[in-house]
Amino acid sequence: MSNGQGPLAIAVHGGAGTIDPTAMTVEKEAAYKSALSMAVRRGHGVLAEGGSSMDAVEAAVRVLEDSPLFNAGRGSVFTAGGTHEMDAAVMQGSDLRAGAVAGVQNVKNPVRLARTVMEKSGHVLISGRGAFEFAHRNKLELEDDAYFFDQFRHDQWLEVKDSAEVRLDHSAGEKKFGTVGAVALDAQGNLAAATSTGGMTNKRWGRIGDSPVPGAGTYANNETCAISCTGNGEAFLRAVAAHDVHALMAYKGLSLQEAVRIVVHQKLPPLNGEGGLIAVDRQGRVVLDFNCTGMYRAKMDGGGEEVAIFR
Repeated sequence: MSNGQGPLAIAVHGGAGTIDPTAMTVEKEAAYKSALSMAVRRGHGVLAEGGSSMDAVEAAVRVLEDSPLFNAGRGSVFTAGGTHEMDAAVMQGSDLRAGAVAGVQNVKNPVRLARTVMEKSGHVLISGRGAFEFAHRNKLELEDDAYFFDQFRHDQWLEVKDSAEVRLDHSAGEKKFGTVGAVALDAQGNLAAATSTGGMTNKRWGRIGDSPVPGAGTYANNETCAISCTGNGEAFLRAVAAHDVHALMAYKGLSLQEAVRIVVHQKLPPLNGEGGLIAVDRQGRVVLDFNCTGMYRAKMDGGGEEVAIFR
């Protein structure tokens, strides 16, 4: 699956957590898998045409942001104030450049804004009103509040509205960390990662998780790997989870699979770090691992396409 140069690989995720198989209808599962497949194919198509890994991860994440099924972009959950505050980040492995936005509203594709921050701002992370003004100045696509309104998300919020309870994106009996992300390796051997999220239902005080923080929820380095995380953001921040995978490979010489296993199954659980991550190394090996019941995920590499939710 390459254009004559190096191997091509891409993976995407649409969140992880305690996903109840019995609550998953056949129709719902088919809808999730269809969206994940569309995202991974869109990204792989970019790679197959000789596009960069950064182009590929952005294209894949935009598909998931545009779907109301996932807690990012259009499907973002409601904050305590009944608004949507979105976070996103991108990072490229060739030069460690990164761009990120936090607490941004009314931007259709936060991942596009994160990339614009990387390419045009001279900064890594911008937030809130300033990020919105930057989006407006760079003519990014904006949408009104109605575009982001989803009845299911609104019902989730009404259950905890006016209480101090912060909820993850979930159905009854479920605890789901709703984030979307992508990692890719292009024909030139460059790695890239992108992550986007709507955060937690009923979140207050402009809470920001790991997704827009390079090294915590998103990381890429051509020496080792590209990573996008999904899970309990506070734990992933404290564990510097994405960078830790890179460090285990760079300093200890571990394989991607072993480095991911240590971070996901040993480092994160003591911190209440439920969730998972997707990763690709510079040889195009893909690892999709999680320490909970499920993770919405898909990958496409030399071995073809795989889409899954549960183990």
